Order: sequence, then structure tokens, then C-alpha cells
Amino acid sequence: MVVTGGGRQRVGRIHPAWFVAAAAFVALLGAAGFRSAPGVLIVPLQEEFGWTRGTLSLAVSVNLVLFGLMAPFAAALMDRFGVRAVVAIALTLIAVGSGTAVFVTASWQLVLLWGVVVGIGTGSMALVFAATIANRWFVRRRGLVMGVLTAGSATGQLVFLPVLATVSERTGWRVACLIVAGAALAVVPLVLRFLHSHPRDRGVLPYGGTAADEIHADTTGRPSDAVRRAVTALREAARTRTFWALAGGFAICGATTNGLIGTHFIPAAHDHGMGQTTAAGLLAVVGVFDIVGTVASGFLTDRFNPRVLLAVYYSLRGVGLVMLPGMLGDSLHPSMIGFVIVYGLDWVATVPPTVALCREAFGATGTIVFGWVFASHQIGAAIGSGAAGLLRDSTGSYTVAWFGAAGLCVVAAAVSIGVRRWDAPVGVVPPPTPPADVPNAPTRTSETMVAD
Repeated sequence: MVVTGGGRQRVGRIHPAWFVAAAAFVALLGAAGFRSAPGVLIVPLQEEFGWTRGTLSLAVSVNLVLFGLMAPFAAALMDRFGVRAVVAIALTLIAVGSGTAVFVTASWQLVLLWGVVVGIGTGSMALVFAATIANRWFVRRRGLVMGVLTAGSATGQLVFLPVLATVSERTGWRVACLIVAGAALAVVPLVLRFLHSHPRDRGVLPYGGTAADEIHADTTGRPSDAVRRAVTALREAARTRTFWALAGGFAICGATTNGLIGTHFIPAAHDHGMGQTTAAGLLAVVGVFDIVGTVASGFLTDRFNPRVLLAVYYSLRGVGLVMLPGMLGDSLHPSMIGFVIVYGLDWVATVPPTVALCREAFGATGTIVFGWVFASHQIGAAIGSGAAGLLRDSTGSYTVAWFGAAGLCVVAAAVSIGVRRWDAPVGVVPPPTPPADVPNAPTRTSETMVAD
């Protein structure tokens, strides 16, 4: 498909947007290696260096905080310098941080490499990267594409977890770190070749879009000061209750996924006598069903109220966490398989409806605002990771952490169902109503008209 001189498109077999989405998916997959590593490597590091779970969780917590805080700035930097450059540099940082971790001899070095270096790298291509690709390149199928790209990280978990667990047991944790570094570097050439920033770079319009959609991208995609734009978006969004509702719910999402299960499930299973490779295999199954759940969530987000979807997702997650302490043991049981399937379907199914609500409420700055909402997700993950490690050190088990996280899921469900369609602060004009055929478009309600 190309744009002719009259602004009309000649249709080819496959729109270039799908190639860009495929490249983005592979990039997210390559970066996902480190997301699998901490849970697999905590026990080997503890056995070799004698560091406590709390100390090791600190390195993970720093990583998760930076993973989140970098997101809104990464969105603005992608606007300013292009997606390709930001993602290539991010993958290189992941490789450097993971590869040089093989030389650590003190816990502060692990915090520096795992926490700071890798945290900046992973944060620069967090879920806001997926949102950027979906929002720029797609008008139709946007929710579905967001779901597929979000599943890229889950696919990485599926690919890397069993490999890293097996390698760590047979040849040591250092080889596992080198595998993560090599995977991140291997994706860089693909990014440089295929990952274009805008449809205009290929002479096309967004998939399912019109010239007006590309004109809109032109007027919002080249800020002179990326950092200022990110901060301004936060300052304006923070004046609304909608932002705090989304940020609060997503913080709980992070605490109950990356922070708790992603970091501590394998050590917790090890405490109950389960082999590390078996526990890693269960998390890999979570990754399988995460792909299914996230893609399905993107499909549902295009068709149903995202508030209701979020409330259902958080409620199901809370039920699973309540049941988990009774399921852990030294061998597999059908109930554990059921937990893994349900939790996998729910893992990041929250992302497509959250992105849709950010776009609905904040219009042109919705992607950057989602970056800040995602930052809250990672801050919640960091708190959840650190708190669970400390609770394990002080009580000898993770039971309190499981039940506390389940209670938080109830709060997230209640908050999500009450998210407003448009909660305009004084002096802010609500986003205009786009054409009716645009998926997830903000609609004008009585609240909108009052804001006008």
C-alpha cells in the first residue's frame, strides 16, 4: 500500500504496519530474557554468595522502578529521536548489564547492573513501546495489535524460562546471564532494518486510517523537548481523578504480577520442595496462556467496556492468589495446573483496556500518560517484590504476601469499575470526538458537555 500524489492509497497485499508490528514483537521478545532471569537466579545467587532474599529483591526492585520511570520519558524520546534509535540503544544496555553481571562479587554491583543499567534498558522499551507502535501505525485493529505486542514479553518468558532454569542448574547462573545478553544483542540488526517510526517513513497511512490520522501524528510527534513533554503530560493528567484511578489499579497489577509471582514464585516453590526447573516450567506455562489471554483481551477491548474488563481481570487474579498457598507442594497437582492457566490468561490482560482508557481520557497525550501509568505499575511491582522478600525473611514463608496481594486485587477491581470517561481539570478542554468508526474512540457524554 502506497500513498499517491492525491493522498489516496494504492492497496498492496500486506500493509507495512504489519511488518513493523512483527519487528516490534521480536524486539520485545528479545528484551524479555531478563524479565525471566531474576526468579530463576535468586536461589543460585543466594547459595553462592549467602545474600538474603531481601537483598536480592532489592536489585530486582530497583530494576522494576527504573523499568517504570523510564517509560514516559522513553515515549517522548521515541517521538523526538525515533523508535529505532531508542530501542536499539535499550537492547544494547540490557546486553551490557546482563553480560557484565557475571563478574559481580558484591551485592551493590548486582544492584548497579541488574537494577540501574538493565532497568534503564528495559524501561526504554517497556509496554509504552508497544502502545507507541499500536497508536501510530494502526487505527483499525489497534486493540488487537496492542494485545499481540504485549504478549511479546510473555512469549519471551515462555522461551527463556525453561532454558535459563536448565542452564543455571547444569552450568551455572553466569552462563544464563550471557544467554540473556546474547538474545538482546541478536535483535538489534532486525530493529535497525525494519522498525520504522511513522507510517510516513514508508509513504503510507496508518492501517485503517485516513490522511487526518497521519496529519494528527505529524502535529504531535516531534516535540522540541522530550523531557518537558513527558513532565507536562504528567502534570496535566495528575489533576484528574481518572489518572489516579488508572495509576492505582495498575500499581496493584504490577505488585501482583512482576513483583510477586514473577520474582518469587520459583523461590516459593523451592521452599516447598519443588525443583527449580519444574517451577520454571510452570511459569513458562503462564507465558503460554498469557499470550492467549492478552490477545483475547485486545480483541475484547475493541468491543466491550474496558472498565468492566479490568474489574473482571483483577477479581479473578485475587481468587487465584487466595488459593495459591494451598496448592504449592513438592510435586504437581491438577489444582496447580489450573492456577497457572487462569493466572496466565489474566497476567497482562489488563494492558489493552488500560491503554484504551488512557487514549480515551487524554487524547493525543494518551501514550505518554500511559507511560506514567505504567511507571506506577512498576513502582507497585518494586514494592511488591521487596515486601515479599522481607516477609519471607521474617516469617519463613510467602503466605502473608499471597493473601495481602489478593486483598489488593479486590481494591483494584473496585477502582477500575469506577474510572470516569472524561474527568477534565479546570481549564482543560476534553479531546474532540473522532469519527464513529475509530475503535475505542472517546465519546461525548454529559460529563464531557459539562466540561465544555
